[in-house]
Amino acid sequence: MNDTEVLIIGAGPTGLVLALWLSKLGVRLRIVDKAAGPGTTSRALAVQARTLELYRQLDLAGAVVERGHQVPAANLWVRGQPAAKLNLQNIGAGLTPYPFLEIFPQDEHEKLLIERLQGFGVQVEWNTELLELHQDAQQTHARLRRVDGSEEDCATAYLAGCDGARSAVRKGLEIGFPGGTYQQVFYVADVQASGPALDGELHVDLDEADFLAVFPLAGSGRARLIGTVRDERAEHPENLRFEDVSSRAIEHMQVQVEQVNWFSTYRVHHRVAEHFRRQRVFLLGDAAHVHSPAGGQGMNTGIGDAINLAWKLASVLHGKASDELLASYEIERKAFAERLVATTDQVFNFVSANGRIANLLRTRLAPVLLSRLVALGSVRSFMFRTISQIGLNYRLMPLSFGTAGHVHGGDRLPWAHDEAGDNFAGLVHPCWQVHVYGLAGKDLTGWCAARKIPLQEFAWSPAHEAAGLARNAFYLIRPDGYVALAEPSSSTAALERYFTERSLRPC
Repeated sequence: MNDTEVLIIGAGPTGLVLALWLSKLGVRLRIVDKAAGPGTTSRALAVQARTLELYRQLDLAGAVVERGHQVPAANLWVRGQPAAKLNLQNIGAGLTPYPFLEIFPQDEHEKLLIERLQGFGVQVEWNTELLELHQDAQQTHARLRRVDGSEEDCATAYLAGCDGARSAVRKGLEIGFPGGTYQQVFYVADVQASGPALDGELHVDLDEADFLAVFPLAGSGRARLIGTVRDERAEHPENLRFEDVSSRAIEHMQVQVEQVNWFSTYRVHHRVAEHFRRQRVFLLGDAAHVHSPAGGQGMNTGIGDAINLAWKLASVLHGKASDELLASYEIERKAFAERLVATTDQVFNFVSANGRIANLLRTRLAPVLLSRLVALGSVRSFMFRTISQIGLNYRLMPLSFGTAGHVHGGDRLPWAHDEAGDNFAGLVHPCWQVHVYGLAGKDLTGWCAARKIPLQEFAWSPAHEAAGLARNAFYLIRPDGYVALAEPSSSTAALERYFTERSLRPC
């Protein structure tokens, strides 16, 4: 344990993915959590397409898709009747290998991640709590306490706080967490039920008095209910049982609940930490940002944090980059978190607003407008890019440079596929690599070979043009699948300059 390079506090999805990615990259780590074991209940459901793309690099995507449930459609209900049906079948066709909405409950998700982590010989240290931390120029020092009361000092090169919204790491660093809490109280229940809303599709009730969403789970009759708690009952939500919540929306949607497997109430927060890093300590996931569950973004954003940080930590620890690379973690992820909180705020306020005008817009206008908009290809594509996070980019940031075709430095590498295969296959190796769609020049080929950077040359096809890639240009791809440098010429000077100016070694 004395040679631990990274200590991870928190074994939820964010911490587990960080541990998996670091393990794959050969980093020595420990992961601890004050809980007695993995969660048996959960709130996060959606696994977005961008997460599945990144999971493909860990050979995880297939297992998630196999064990989860694809949602074919979303139905909007008003006054006890279906008012609109939004077809989600292959909504992202041509954009990603995973053009669908995937539901995979967080507790099952965590079990899968723990299984894979054990394959690397890493065990989560449960019943282990962070008491205090401090750091100096060379190390972080954490005081840990086990369930038997014994304590231990753990010194590591870096520490990652993945310990949720009440993060002990964030508090120990005295980093502010500005934002607020929405007035509404929500309940969540995993149930066995029957009725027209239990058909494997997503159903949302938009009535004036109540909000209710029925999310399908894998297996017949299994669903997750998320609804509002209103009136005086919201004053003491901790005392509520499922029988106490409003039944109006449930009855309107004709949901016949036969068994409640889990029930809880909660308030929704919207906060972003003032900093995501302090020297050798980082904040990820809910420890860094919390927001409304609109769009199923929370868990996926935390996983994105983990993968963004993992390859950068590995590069620094393996001597392939200076500490300056780590500054880009906060720059890239904090900007995204702030945009996300603002966007989900707007959606949440629309769905939960009270008043005659708000009710009219939600119950009359929204179903008609949404059904018409989703039928338009351009709107479907925009919605999918946004919700699935494949549209997330790091343009105009320190690690992003150049433009070739419609692709900018900082963009996610566009997915392109034809009869010969797809251009994501080589991304299973999380390393720097160069892609050329067309012909690679001799200078470029020689430069990559001398530095042992994989060069993938794809025969030009209409699929590449459709994806916005430029013929014979080259794209330097980061280990996490984002374009670092887009260069329309075959000049290796741009590559040399990119690595030199950023003090990076590709291998």
